[in-house]
Amino acid sequence: MASGKESAGLDNLAFDMDSQVNDQLRGKMNETCGSICVAEKDRNKPTYCVTDIPPWYLCIFLAIQHYLTAFGGIISIPLILSEGLCLQHDSLTQSRLINTIFFVSGLCTVLQVTLGVRLPILQGGTFALVTPAMAMLSMPEWKCPAWTQNASLVNTSSPVFIEVWQTRMRALQGSIMVASLLQILVGFSGLIGFLMRFIGPLTIAPTISLIGLSLYDSAGDKAGAHWGISAMTAVLIILFSQYLRLIPVPVPAYSKTKKLHTTNFFIFQTMPILLGIAVAWLVCYLLTIYDVLPSDSAQYGHMARTDVKGNVVGDASWFTFPYPGQWGVPTVNLAGVVGILAGIICSMAESVGDYHACARLSGAPPPPRHAISRGIGVEGLGSLLAGAFGTGNGTTSFSENVAALGITKVGSRTVILLSGILMLLMGMLGKIGAIFTTIPTPVVGGMFLIMFGVISAAGISNLQFTDMNSSRNIFVFGFSVFSALVIPNWIMKNPDHLKTGIKELDQVLRILWTTHMFVGGFFGFLLDNTIPGTKDERGLHAWDKVNFEDSGNTFESEEVYDLPFGITSCLQSKSWVRYIPFCPGRDDTQHNSEGNNMSQSWGAEHSTRV
Repeated sequence: MASGKESAGLDNLAFDMDSQVNDQLRGKMNETCGSICVAEKDRNKPTYCVTDIPPWYLCIFLAIQHYLTAFGGIISIPLILSEGLCLQHDSLTQSRLINTIFFVSGLCTVLQVTLGVRLPILQGGTFALVTPAMAMLSMPEWKCPAWTQNASLVNTSSPVFIEVWQTRMRALQGSIMVASLLQILVGFSGLIGFLMRFIGPLTIAPTISLIGLSLYDSAGDKAGAHWGISAMTAVLIILFSQYLRLIPVPVPAYSKTKKLHTTNFFIFQTMPILLGIAVAWLVCYLLTIYDVLPSDSAQYGHMARTDVKGNVVGDASWFTFPYPGQWGVPTVNLAGVVGILAGIICSMAESVGDYHACARLSGAPPPPRHAISRGIGVEGLGSLLAGAFGTGNGTTSFSENVAALGITKVGSRTVILLSGILMLLMGMLGKIGAIFTTIPTPVVGGMFLIMFGVISAAGISNLQFTDMNSSRNIFVFGFSVFSALVIPNWIMKNPDHLKTGIKELDQVLRILWTTHMFVGGFFGFLLDNTIPGTKDERGLHAWDKVNFEDSGNTFESEEVYDLPFGITSCLQSKSWVRYIPFCPGRDDTQHNSEGNNMSQSWGAEHSTRV
């Protein structure tokens, strides 16, 4: 017994020593963990938060950087639409379209930053509306006449030619304006929270990936004008954006303390697309002046010459001022409206995700219900303005610029506001738009190879939130994507088989079922919400978790979402404000179930990032 007690005593002593050692280790671990957490939080903290105002020279530099980041995505849209609008051989009108889309993007950016969601988020054209727009313009009644495809037969100043493209543009304008009313309604009424309950990764992934996949034909046609030049452009963009992005370039700088000195600038990370286009453009110019490229328009490679567009820069005016109705009074096409609606819904889901990503990167709290509702509503107003001005497109939040916030660590909305003003000014310089239209066709094709490929992959990346070991999810995604490739292709080859006897209904069905994005999103939405599956399996809990983690990275109060000019203070004294979904109120907490459901589209921030 004695030996047993001694043994028990030794065991107790050993246990006590172990406990003390464990307590000390645990204390050290807690201190270490705490210091790591603090260091991690400091590292994630933006240099300038949403309400901060950087020095004026830094504001100007970063505003130009955001403009250049959005450049590739914005300029691509009018270049694609010009085919459906019969404008392939009218460079001067293409330049006016480029000026118009930059002007409207700047105007919508200013509206979004001041009256919308109030985050540092840039607005621009959306590829979600390109696919239904091209489907509408491919209908038999809107197909371009054969003579418009021949440059020798096109007289750009002819009233006949002007009427050909303007009738198509006016129909597209009216369809966008009517469809944007839904976005305005959904936003300002607060219905966006209800809609986001049913949209998960398995709806977003096929919808966004098919935006890029459906444009393979346009990319192939342009790249095929000269595969060597297109391949060179793509290789240059890949080299700059992937291999050289972390290599700094020393540039001269001046400050009061250091005087004239050099500083490191990550130029390849900031503007890879612009650099790739510029170098390829220069090579084409050299090959043109030395007559390496054929001057005969019938020979392969002629479209790579830089003098194909003639003297468009000289013909363009120095200043132009886009205005609503500049192409005539918009007309409404029912089939076009329904097709554009599919793109609008996709754009809304994408934007809600961008708001949460932008708030996380700029140190702001997760956006509350009233801010998201106001943001979507203002985007609807932006699409309405884009339709009225005649861009042939709508507006949405630019994911590429949200990513730039994480790189620069500058989340000031003053910078984005200045970038919007810069785009407004660029949109009024006619020569700038004309210069962009002289980019050789195969150079644009090389850019499209990169851009559309990344859009497709970004859509698929939303599947990371789902359980892809589940046969249910594999079936939903695989069937949705493959059906969206097969059905539109078959209908376009056999248009006579889709006839109900009602002309208007035939037009609606034709546009919807020839829009790859709609077909994929429809099947993804239907199957994901009807086939039994847990929220973990469907990826809904993962999106909620992302938003919950984002809420811990907050360096500002929710007042950043208040309306400017003292409007919020005036409204708070009114009792009826609580019933208006887009008005801020102090009893409006962002951590409610509806807000969490709205935040589930955070994964869509990858939708158009390049």
